[in-house]
This record gives sequence, structure tokens and C-alpha cells, in this order.
Amino acid sequence: MARILVTGSTDGIGLETARTLQQRGHDVVFHARGEERATALDDKPEVLIGDLADLEQTRELGRTAGAFDVVIHNAGIGGQDERRVTGDGIERTFQVNVLAPYVLTALMPRPQRIIYLTSGLESVGVADLDDLQYERKPWNGMQAYSDSKLHDVALAFAVARLWPEVLSNAVDPGWIRTKLGGPNATDDLPEGAETQVWLATEDGDALVTGRYFKRREDLRPNPAAHDVHFQDGLLAACAALSGVTLR
Repeated sequence: MARILVTGSTDGIGLETARTLQQRGHDVVFHARGEERATALDDKPEVLIGDLADLEQTRELGRTAGAFDVVIHNAGIGGQDERRVTGDGIERTFQVNVLAPYVLTALMPRPQRIIYLTSGLESVGVADLDDLQYERKPWNGMQAYSDSKLHDVALAFAVARLWPEVLSNAVDPGWIRTKLGGPNATDDLPEGAETQVWLATEDGDALVTGRYFKRREDLRPNPAAHDVHFQDGLLAACAALSGVTLR
């Protein structure tokens, strides 16, 4: 039995992932943005609370969450109609989708396995270290989302490179019918959780690192994700914004 944290696990893919892991006998800790979402979970599981759009709450979560065998960075937001900044003055998509998993990774005790959720849209993400937050270029919500998903793959690969004792991988769950995916999505919830569950708990082909998966298939990501200069630049930018260094 593994102790597993799934961020953003009060609905959608995160909830399906956490419930599936529970059903398989694992000790699963849920994560909610706030108290209201946590109390809405019907069976009252163990829940960590922290708003990933708030830097201090994210840092506090990272400092106090404790140790896990597996961490699944599932939480994220989709493309936004307009550019919004958080109370920290950081563009919201970048803060929730990229900076938050970076901060949690850097501050929490190293698990045996880390899984970062991405999207097939990482393939059209742009590796622009000079304007990660769309401060100068015109806002495009779907492009910002695609960029953030490329960043997540690059983060997974950077952790795999820097922490060889940790299995760090990225997963595209597919286009899943959830609040985020929308009613026109092509795939059902169980398919969206299956690969993360496999990487989190299985042996054999799941014991790999620095890979990008969809439906357990090892895929080629956007080439920028493998670029060590880009990885290091992204880590440096996240460190400067958060005050937290991943070592």
C-alpha cells in the first residue's frame, strides 16, 4: 500500500484518480482549493487544503503536507478568456498550472514517484522564457494553456534529470468529459485516470522516468521539453517568482 497525494482531487480527473487508488487499497490524501470543496466530499477522506492561485498558501502546503510515496500533480485550470493576475501579481494560468507544482515539488519531501498532468496541447506550446506570463505579447488563453502544459512536461523531465532516484513522468489524460474538458470531449473519466494510476502503483513498464505517456503509450513530446537550457530557464524563473529553489 502506498501513501499518495492527488492535487485538485475534489472533482473531475483528480477525483476519479483518487477514488480509483482508494479502491485499490492505497492510502490516498485528497487536496482541495478551500474548505467548502473539502467538506463536499461525501466520505470525508483525509484532505489537504490550499489555494494554488495563492503563493503563500502553496508554500505552506508544501512545507506542511508531509511525506508521500507518490505525488500526482493533477490540479490545473483551462484556457482563460482574458489575462488575469492573482493576488501575487502572477498570471493565473502560469501560477496554477506551472508555478504551484514547481513549489510543491521543491518544498515537499521527495517521493518515490511524481506524475505531472499535461495535455496533448503541449505539442503546440511555445518555449518563450522571455515572456512566460504574457506581459508583452497579446493574450491568447488557449495558447497560454498550451504553453503551461509544455512547461509541465519540461518540469517533469527536469526533475527526472536532477533527481535520478525519483521516477518523474508526465501524462496526457486525453480529452475527458469533465467540467474542464466540456460535454463535447471524446473520452470518459476512467480513461482519464488510468495511466496515472498505473504509473503511481505498478512495477514493470511503469518503473521509468523522464517519459511522456498517454494511455500507457510512451510518446514523443514537444522537443522543447527535452531542452536542458529551457528546463533550467523555467526552473530559474519559477525560483525567482516563488522564492523557492528546487535543488
